[in-house]
This record gives sequence, C-alpha cells and structure tokens, in this order.
Amino acid sequence: MAENEPMSAPTSTLQSAPVPAADGTPGRGSYWITTFGCQMNKADSERMAGILETMGYTPGSDEHSADLVLYNTCTIRDNAEQKVYSYLGRQAQRKRLNPHLTLVVAGCVAQQEGEALLRRVPELDLVMGPQHANRLDTLLAQVESGQQVVATGENHILEDITTARRDSQVCAWVNVIYGCNERCTYCVVPAVRGREQSRLPEAIRQEMEGLAERGFREITLLGQNIDAYGRDLPGITPEGRRAHTFTDLLRHVHDIKGLERIRFATSHPRYFTERLIDACADLPKVCEHFHIPFQSGDDDVLRSMARGYTVDRYRRIIDRIRQRMPDASISADVIVAFPGETEAQYRRTLALIEEIGFDLVNTAAYSPRPNTPAATWPDQLDEAVKVARLQELNALVERIARQRSARYLGRSEEVLVEAVNPKDPSQLMGRTRTNRLTFFPARRADGSLVAAGDLVAVRIEEVRPFSLSGSLA
Repeated sequence: MAENEPMSAPTSTLQSAPVPAADGTPGRGSYWITTFGCQMNKADSERMAGILETMGYTPGSDEHSADLVLYNTCTIRDNAEQKVYSYLGRQAQRKRLNPHLTLVVAGCVAQQEGEALLRRVPELDLVMGPQHANRLDTLLAQVESGQQVVATGENHILEDITTARRDSQVCAWVNVIYGCNERCTYCVVPAVRGREQSRLPEAIRQEMEGLAERGFREITLLGQNIDAYGRDLPGITPEGRRAHTFTDLLRHVHDIKGLERIRFATSHPRYFTERLIDACADLPKVCEHFHIPFQSGDDDVLRSMARGYTVDRYRRIIDRIRQRMPDASISADVIVAFPGETEAQYRRTLALIEEIGFDLVNTAAYSPRPNTPAATWPDQLDEAVKVARLQELNALVERIARQRSARYLGRSEEVLVEAVNPKDPSQLMGRTRTNRLTFFPARRADGSLVAAGDLVAVRIEEVRPFSLSGSLA
C-alpha cells in the first residue's frame, strides 16, 4: 500500500438513462462513487461500480443528484478522514429531503468506525469495510429490505470477483494480495484491511488474460505489501523455498498475449529480494519503475516505526536495481515529524532523498491514527514543526524530481497512449515505461490520429518535475 498516497479525484462518471440489470430487473437509478486514498481503494471502487451496474444502476452526473452515493474512504491521515465527514454532512442534508437516497460509506474509515458512524451520521444506510467490497449487492439487498447495515467483520475475500467498471480502457488494476500482516507503529491499515489473503496464481492469470482479450495493454498488480504475496499459500519447492512468491507470479503471468506492460505496487524493503530485482530486469514486459517506501532516513526512527530494515539495507536495494536497470525510476513514501524525531534525524531523511535521487516521493507529516502505538506516545511534535519540515521536504522533492526529469530531454521515449489531455484536446497523454506522465500531439506528421492503447515513440522537448512534453518521433 502506498501509505502516504494522496487522495484521488472523484470517480468520473457519465449521465445516462436507467437500464435493466443483467437479470432483467428494472434500473434502480444513478450512482456516484467518490474515492479517497490509495490504489487499492481505486481498484475496490471499480469493482463496486461493476456490481452496481450489474444491479441496474447507471453512472450519475454528480454526487448531488445521484440516487446512490458511495464514499470509499481512507484513514491513513486525519485530513482525509475529516474530508469524508464534510462530504457526509452535505449528503445527510440531502437525505432528510429525499429519503429514497441510498447513502453508503465503504473503505477504511467505515472499517475503523463501524457502528459509531451510524451514531455520528444516522442517515447512513450501509457501512462496509474493504473486505466486503465484493458483497455490495448482497448488502444493498438488506438495505432495500429496510435494514441499516454495518459490515465490518472479518471476511474471506472470494476468488470469484465481480467484473469491474474500469475507469480506463488501456490500463487496469489487478489485486493479487489483500490485507497486511505488518505492524508499523504509525499505520492503521492492518486493523482496517485485515490479514493477508493471497489470490491463487491461476485466478490472477485468468483475470489478466480476460483484460488483455478486452484490449487492455498495461496491468498494475496491487497489494498493500505486494512482496509478501504467496506466503499464506501452501507449498514448498524442492529447493526449500515457498512455492508461491511474487517473483514466481511475475514469471507466471508475463507471457499473456496482448499485454504490453506490467507494473506493481507497493513494495516493502524488508521483503524486496535480489531474486525479484533480477526477474524484473529479465522480463521485458515489467516496467522499470519501482515504488518502495523508505519512510525515514534514520535507523532509530525506522526502529521506532517497526519497519524492519535499516537505511543501509534500503540503499543496497536501490543500488542493485540501478546495477541491473540503470535508467529505472524510483518512487517512495516518507513521513517526517514522527514522534520524537530530532532535527538531526530529519536532516538524515533529507540527505537520503538527495543521495538516492528519487523520481517521485509521496510526502506526509506524521498524523496520529486511532489504535496505533505511536498515537499514544508522549513525544509528539508541535504542528508548527510538522508544517515547516513538510514544506522544506516538498521543496527538496520537487528539486530532485526536476533533476531526474532532465535526463529525458532530447531522448525518444516509448509511451503508452492512455487518453486525451483534459486541458488540451489537441494533445494525448500517456506514460513512459519509467512512469513519467507525457503529453504529445494527437496527430502524426501525416495527419493520422494516434489512438488510445497505441505504443508511440515521443521525442522529449520539454521537461518538468513530474511530467514531460514532446512530439511524435
């Protein structure tokens, strides 16, 4: 899980007339999903949208007119959680005027708060944790029978997942492992997403083959701690290692016909092996982009966080990646102003960012989360210190990202075309293999149009810290 992932924009939807459900029942009206948080939440929202459309709901034009409103929530940081309550307040007012409105809170805030959410927002119809995303239709049936439902109990996530309503027709998410067994002292994820549950390799491959047959060219494999994939599955190889590892999974799905690119997130330095790095270098479809959170550049802080690795261990991982894939991009997560963090320890974090030269860093000042050890520690830092450190950190991250972007200038980069640039319809946008967002003309020199899903060569003519622009080569 990208622990410090910024909140995503609301799911984009289109207005359309109600259509019958797959079972022939009348349409139920329109829906709207707003997604906060990490890529796992985005994938969950796509699956829930697929369930709603199977039930006969159609995408709504906005959250203020939809018949069913669902907030898929994040509790990684307090500001994300408080924003949810602000949204809910507006919807509660709507429901008092329109009792037929169905109001749902899903995701991590739902799991964390449970029935307390109903006491705070009694207008809610359904509160459901992330382990229950695949059961949305069953839970809504209970709501339709007149119940107010809370589904936050431990739940085995079924292998037979629903057909997701994908936001893209080119790139798709595929979950490979749910939950997290780590116990980082600042992180609420294990409490709200449950223990690790790895999907079977055959089921993952089947889903990916189906996506490739539908024209998807890139798939991102997802897990809170994706390197832990398979350790809850049975079996030992003749060599004495686990029969199912994430490295084995990459090799198992690599030859899927029609699939051009494979990405994955999020990795944990404790489990990121040399064997995995070598597989990424050897498998042509695996992109040269690695998201590996480091969280702090100081060993004592890492120990307080219960991260399970040292700064030197993290350096060795990056060194090995760059030995095998010199142009690879590295992104990460970092937390500053952790309880007890001294000025010297904070400076070591800045020094590590400068030394490694990250392409992107998701940054956050520490935010105490409910039911986590660090939230109860007495040495919390002042808000002014948090703000000052985060501002300085963000300035450094942007400067380093600009330096890293400079290497693309004048180069020809392979870009997978994803969509039209929403700010300029004459341009398309896509990503390099190293995950740099790139803008370029929608027409070739001969006047022909480039289509979404095409792989094109773009000559880079302008670089920015987090994006590129160029012409079709």
